[in-house]
Amino acid sequence: MKAVRYHSHGGTDVLTYEDVDRPVAGAGEVLVRVAGSAFNPVDVAIRAGYLRDVFPLSFPHTPNFDVAGTIAEVGEGVSGWTAGDAVLAFLPMTAPGAAADYAVAPAAALAAAPRTVELADAAALPSAGLTAWQSLFEHAGLTSGQRVVVNGAGGAVGGYAVQLAKRAGAEVTATASARSRDRLLSYGADRIVDHTATSLTDAVAGERFDVVLNLAPITPEQGVELVGLVTDGGAFVSTTTPGPEQPGRGIRTVRVFARSDAAQLAQLVARVDAGELRIDVAQRRPLRELATVHDESQAGRLAGKTVLIP
Repeated sequence: MKAVRYHSHGGTDVLTYEDVDRPVAGAGEVLVRVAGSAFNPVDVAIRAGYLRDVFPLSFPHTPNFDVAGTIAEVGEGVSGWTAGDAVLAFLPMTAPGAAADYAVAPAAALAAAPRTVELADAAALPSAGLTAWQSLFEHAGLTSGQRVVVNGAGGAVGGYAVQLAKRAGAEVTATASARSRDRLLSYGADRIVDHTATSLTDAVAGERFDVVLNLAPITPEQGVELVGLVTDGGAFVSTTTPGPEQPGRGIRTVRVFARSDAAQLAQLVARVDAGELRIDVAQRRPLRELATVHDESQAGRLAGKTVLIP
């Protein structure tokens, strides 16, 4: 079969589209015939070696930890799944990934794929959807009637966060560039702040929010400004730079590292099939172009989610 792998950390030139042996499902695992796997910006940092202490790899490594496909083989001890089932999963980030014709997945990570979208596109849901869900509801404790800022809403996580927050009854302010404005308004955002034209703190001067969810790279100074927008007793949740502590204000500051959770993923799938959550795929690219996708991500030219097709 074909796969994209890298044999050492380095630049995009280490990504090689090559022939490899088809893997075999072990105990507690299934073999998935990949319909699509999603690119995530963190893949760039992992490949470059910037996160080797957090995500130690065994080489050669196959990237892409979001997968959708059909089960081709069921390993020993697996129940509830059979060959031919359409599934999706957030794979362990240091294990061999899904940038291949076939990928091994822990059965415990699987959820049935949504029925209302193309199977390949479902790969855009697992890690991004779970990051949004866990950030808003586990870490921020978002409830109906609260006011939330989603800083960096133009990406995949931001799109899911806007939709989930609105469905939860929150008032949503989102920051994004003009190219994402219409999409985020269609998701229900109450206000869009174009961060390329004005700063968030200027746009909402004098306002406070129950939750600020930061999804964008920020400086420590910007972190101070964002935490300053949180009402006393509120929450600042970030997937990038952690926020500064605010003694005496009762603000919870959390840095999020999303985890694979099959039960939560199944809930997100149910929302997709019910028409309550939209999966947006900006582009579908042949798997052999994964190195180019990494290049475009590093250059800031990727808008939204990219799905790789074997």
